[in-house]
Amino acid sequence: MDPVVAEGDGTSGTALMDDSVPLARFFKVLSDPTRVAILRLLLERERSVGEIVEILQVPQSRVSNHMACLRWCHFVEVERESRRAIYRIADPRLADVLAAAGVVADDLRECLLSCNRIGPAWI
Repeated sequence: MDPVVAEGDGTSGTALMDDSVPLARFFKVLSDPTRVAILRLLLERERSVGEIVEILQVPQSRVSNHMACLRWCHFVEVERESRRAIYRIADPRLADVLAAAGVVADDLRECLLSCNRIGPAWI
């Protein structure tokens, strides 16, 4: 495998293995609490943006922006019903990923919540 150089993610100039970049980007999609909350809601059942906005109590524009990210990365898919868009999980394996990550995060909860090394430059 040839090394690649990641740009714009705080590792500029560092050689990384080809498969590290997509994996890191996968977790970057999951690094936003709103996106994780959206995925959890969609794991329960299909929903419209309006339903997600109502449940999460966040602006519609924020939800739509996160949905665009989730769609682009194929975490969710959309079906149009007239003017209404219904979103669902694109890959059911995401349920297993979130469940496993949740167990680890719960075990590391105090460390994760108190970590001062994670910030805007690190996200």
